[in-house]
Amino acid sequence: METRDETSAGGLVVSGMAEAVRQNGSVNLARIYVALIGRIDRRGRLLWSMPKGHVEPGENQWDTSRREVWEETGIYGEPFEELGVIDYWFVSDGVRIHKTVHHNLLRYVDGVLNNDDPEVTEVAWVPISELIEHLAYADERKLARIAIDRMPDLARAERDAGRVTPR
Repeated sequence: METRDETSAGGLVVSGMAEAVRQNGSVNLARIYVALIGRIDRRGRLLWSMPKGHVEPGENQWDTSRREVWEETGIYGEPFEELGVIDYWFVSDGVRIHKTVHHNLLRYVDGVLNNDDPEVTEVAWVPISELIEHLAYADERKLARIAIDRMPDLARAERDAGRVTPR
């Protein structure tokens, strides 16, 4: 069977990091939001996932993450941290495909959620404290745990750098 490698990139746009830091330095994760996309599967179920897509010629994972998040959510984000890599195998049209997906964290810059992309059914801001239970895929839930574990330090770093979420 023919085998092909494919690479994609995407991730989580994060909003409200600096604002979630309390006076005592603790972080209220319920005040930090991430953008997710929902797609209808073959059984008619709405499945939530992180936005992502194919790396185009001449792009690096950061460029692809920025572009795919914008295309699928209407949100412009600036990548600032690698989250992790998922890789898996599947068969499509008689070709065995090895897929590698680079996930990143992106800082919200601008935009309004929309589902203009024909591949996306819904988009939503979800509190990062509820992220794990929203995601449909186990591999993405593992990355969500990593994001949640890192978020207090990242939020404090955003506050200390004087970065606030644009409104």
